[in-house]
Order: sequence, then structure tokens, then C-alpha cells
Amino acid sequence: MYKNKFIAAIILLFISGTAFSQNEDSVMIKKISDEILQNGTAYNNLRSLCKTIGQRLSGSPGMYKAEDWGVKVLTASGADKSYKQQCMVPHWVRGKKEVFNAAFNTKMKPFSILSLGNAAGTGSKGVTASVIEIKNFDELNKRKDEVKGKIVFYNYRYNKKLLGGGYGDAVRYRSSGASNAAKYGALAVIVRSVTAANDNNPHTGALRYNDSFPKIPAVAIGPNDADRLSNFLAKDKFRLPFNLFTHSQMLPDTIGHNIIGEIKGSEFPDEIITIGGHLDSWDPGEGAHDDGAGVVQSIEVLRVFKALGYTPKRTIRIVLFANEENGLRGGNKYMEEAKAKNEKHIMAMESDGGGETPKGFSCGMTEEQYAKVKSWKNLFSMFDADRFSFTKGGGGGADIGPLQAAFKTAQFGLNPAGNRYFDYHHAATDVFENVHERELHMGAVVMAAMVYLVDKYGL
Repeated sequence: MYKNKFIAAIILLFISGTAFSQNEDSVMIKKISDEILQNGTAYNNLRSLCKTIGQRLSGSPGMYKAEDWGVKVLTASGADKSYKQQCMVPHWVRGKKEVFNAAFNTKMKPFSILSLGNAAGTGSKGVTASVIEIKNFDELNKRKDEVKGKIVFYNYRYNKKLLGGGYGDAVRYRSSGASNAAKYGALAVIVRSVTAANDNNPHTGALRYNDSFPKIPAVAIGPNDADRLSNFLAKDKFRLPFNLFTHSQMLPDTIGHNIIGEIKGSEFPDEIITIGGHLDSWDPGEGAHDDGAGVVQSIEVLRVFKALGYTPKRTIRIVLFANEENGLRGGNKYMEEAKAKNEKHIMAMESDGGGETPKGFSCGMTEEQYAKVKSWKNLFSMFDADRFSFTKGGGGGADIGPLQAAFKTAQFGLNPAGNRYFDYHHAATDVFENVHERELHMGAVVMAAMVYLVDKYGL
């Protein structure tokens, strides 16, 4: 009897202690929320990044301006130190405006296109050939004997039924479509833009050549013009020729930098928590959602801790990664230097899903770590951001992925609602005006809340 009473008392004490801790944490997280929503600087920082610098493609003048901007803003936000970490980055240039039109009909309106990132250009002579429409790779393989000497048009539609998975399904035609067509003798490829948007903005993005086949030109076409081209080809019995002119080229690698700011930990300074987004962006727009939002949200985590006078136990390191879009050089370099210095990385967080309303986190870690994280879910319910998903050993984001591979670092990827993200992704519409201030700041709130909990309790 006495034994049962003793056990009951211990359980009650544990529950009381847990409740007290949760209440203490909810008070702190409310302070974080109040400070960011009332005095947050992320939105104004995003305006500055987008409107004074704009596109930040690796190797471009905008990249270097953005790097200097990052050091300045991190310092102003309260970083104990801010610095550049050098890495080599690809230097692809788009060149003059791309043109795709009918060779036989000067009255036909030219089509809205953009070269895919890393693509070879046609040169000044261009490519003149008939166009063959292909729905998917299965059809390409079945019709391989028809492809030689033609321009392949991949008209693969974004699957809206996949609830966020449409991008992963369709992007393969952008990333590997050129080499798959070159294998059968195609002269160039046109890829339906990877987007659910009902407009005519082409969406660029990286392709990857297979060195076993010729590196042929590749462009994205706006969704409405993809339909227009498809309709024309359905009626074209004579396979009339089209002209394609692109002027992109890959130059030698050049010097770039990760931009880093940190607050040194008070109790465990050797234990590092990394938070970041990527500073580079594609060139049609301003890189507002991809990934200016993640950059300024990460900086805001540092700023809010300083503003509240919170002294972290562990070292908080903000990283504005270089070259995520067409090489991942920044993420790999960060991991390599951490490994060379034998650093201890206990957690990494990435925001690279745009600035929409946060809904939760993807969690890449051990089952034991995730059990601890799940015990904090109720603290995120007030923000409707308690949808956590679990992937054993990975799943936080591209730039922090190398840390997981090298150190088994627990990872968090911020998951916004994402309803509009792929309307803007890699297009001219990815501009500051398409980011909502409160949604952006709410993302920073839940990021800072999770960093606070990991810093306080460890993983």
C-alpha cells in the first residue's frame, strides 16, 4: 500500500514538473511571438533584399551584393560575429532573351520561354527543326525512332491531385529531359513549366546533363503557351519547322560565400544549432519566396533572441547558404569545414518552402529524438503549426542534408501551407509583393520557438 502511494506521488510530482515546464515554455514562446509579430524585421529585410538587390544567381553581381547585405544585416540583428565562408560556385549566364517562334509564319506570336538553368545555348545560328510532342518518358522511349533531328516538347502536366507532391512528380522532365531526348538524337527540348499556375510565366530551374550524351539546349515554356503549342501541333500534318534561339553558357567556377552569423552558447558552446536558408536565387524574379523568405526568417531567429535578452545554452549559428539552386556547393562546403574542425552539430533547421503560413515541421532524426519533439507539439497548437512529420535519419532540407550524412544531425524543415508557392517558384512572379507580412513572420515565430526548445532541452 505504502509502495503504491509512493509511486503515485512520484508520478504526480513528474506531471506537476512537466506542467510547470510547459507553462514556462509557453510563456517564453508567447514572448517570442509578441516580439516578432509586433517588432519583427523579416518583412522589411525581405523588401531590402528583393528591391535593392533582386536576383542572386550564383556567380552574378547580385550574388556578391547579397553576400555583403547578409553580413550587414546579421551584424545589425545582434550576431556576436558575422563572417564569410568561401566556396567555389558554378557560373551559368543566361545571355540575351530567348526566342521560340514559327519559322514559316512571322505573324504567329512568339512563345514565352526561358532557358533552363545550366543549359547550353543554341548560339547565334539557333536550332531550326520540327517539334514532336511527348507526354512522358514512356512515350519518348516508344517513339525514339521519331525523335532524331527534332525539338522534343515535353508536355507533362503538373498533377494538382497530389496535394503538394506535383512538383516532385513533374520536375524530372526539367532535370533530366534534355539528356533523355539527346540519347535519341534530339536537337533541343522544350519543357512545360513545372507549376500549377494558370498563367503564361515560364519557370526556370536546374537541369542535369548526362555526360554520356550531347548537351542540347533546353527551355521551359509558359503553361498557356504550352497549350497553344500543343493545339497547333495537333493540327500540323506537315511538321512545320520552328526556330529556337538561346544564348546561355556555363563559365568557369567562381568564388562565392556562405554568410554566417552566430551567438555563442553560454553552457555548451561546442554544441551547434544551425538555422538557415539559401541566399542564391534564379534570375527571372527577385527570389522572394525562394529563398529570400527562409533567409530573413533565419536572421529573425537570431534577432528575437537578442531582443528578448535570451542567452542560449548552445551556439546558435545562422547560415545563408550559397548555391543551393544549381549545385549545393554552399551546403557541402559548410559540412566539409565542420567536419575538418570536428564540430558538434546537434540540430539543423532549414526554411526553403516559401513565406506562406507555417503548418509544422518535417523532422529527420532518430525515433527517440522524435518522441521528445512530439512532446512539444501542444506548444505549437496556438499557431496551428503542430503538424509534424517524421523521417528516420533525414528529411530537413537540401542545404542541411550534408550535416545529417556527416554527423547524424537532427533536422527540421519548416513546412508552410504551400498553396501558392509553385505558382511563383523560379518565375518572374517570385517577387516581394507576393509575400504576406504576417505569414512570413509567423514562420519566424515557430522556427524560433523550436530552436528555443532544442536549445533548452537538447535532443
